[in-house]
Amino acid sequence: MTQPEPGRPDTEPRSADREAVTVVARTVADPRCPNCAASVGDDDRFCEECGRELGVVRAALPPSEFTTEPCAGCAGERFDAHGYCADCGELRRAPDRCEAMLDGIALITDRGVSHARNEDAVAAAVLRDTTTLLAVSVCDGVSSTRDPQLASGAAARAGAEACLTDLMTGRTAAEAVLAGLDSAWKTVRGNAEADSDAASCTYVAAAVRGLESDEVEIAVASVGDSRAYWLDATGAHQIGSDDSFAQALVDGGMDETAAMRHPQAHALLRWLGADSDTRPWSDDCVHTLRTSGPGTLLLCSDGLWNYLPDAAALASRVGDGPAPVAARDLVDFALRCGGHDNITVALVPVPLFDRQE
Repeated sequence: MTQPEPGRPDTEPRSADREAVTVVARTVADPRCPNCAASVGDDDRFCEECGRELGVVRAALPPSEFTTEPCAGCAGERFDAHGYCADCGELRRAPDRCEAMLDGIALITDRGVSHARNEDAVAAAVLRDTTTLLAVSVCDGVSSTRDPQLASGAAARAGAEACLTDLMTGRTAAEAVLAGLDSAWKTVRGNAEADSDAASCTYVAAAVRGLESDEVEIAVASVGDSRAYWLDATGAHQIGSDDSFAQALVDGGMDETAAMRHPQAHALLRWLGADSDTRPWSDDCVHTLRTSGPGTLLLCSDGLWNYLPDAAALASRVGDGPAPVAARDLVDFALRCGGHDNITVALVPVPLFDRQE
């Protein structure tokens, strides 16, 4: 199929026909530890009796386990870690779309139209405190490698978790997002053999830290071609740049439109994998900004930005409405354009709790 031009939908919306699962990620205020029922204070981050972490909410998509029907091939109910039926070997059908709402952050990942499975992943973790501390990551599995969905899922989860952990110790957003990147890479390396076909993925993550003023500090780290954008009323721009052949052509002086038409435009120069270099990210992979908002931090895989590469066009679609509505609209737009790849979106409103309805 010929890929449609960016921003040119060629089909009707498909969202209503997609099998979806919503992941509920929230906590309920309770003066007792959810693990041991010991009394805890409003400002306690850990239970003094059992050590349970308090006040952190998390979401990761696609979830590691689905509530699904029995195997379509043999009606079996046992599946291995890769989703294949233990009795007949047929691949378990996962939902087309997964969504989560996490304290104002909207997360969506969709299989798209052309791919048989979703090899993207997204994860977020938020500390419910008097200040804003959160981490969010998006990964896109490299389809030419073995089990890319395992790499993307592991990297997204490990990156968000390590990033928030560092933020909670008082480190800067830049330090925390780099710690998350390092953890994501080491996790992928630990889960795969170091060969040319090792499971690999792209990575983009953001750390958001509230400051004593009304400002927040945002740091973004990226490897590959998953992207981050800052969108607000004064303008919109991509945070950082791609590690791709197209970007190398642009850096060398070629027009961006011409570069994206090159047959090898999407070839990656950097990625996370067991076969990647000792340190697979560049020296300038971390970018920071300070803002008091209002605005929106957008992280996405190339399944979205292939159709909406222009930051201003993205901003116009996101607008200032509820984050979940805007996230669904972005994913549905990519589906209407053909959905030739998996599509993943994370929207973080700043201030965080402004657009939850």
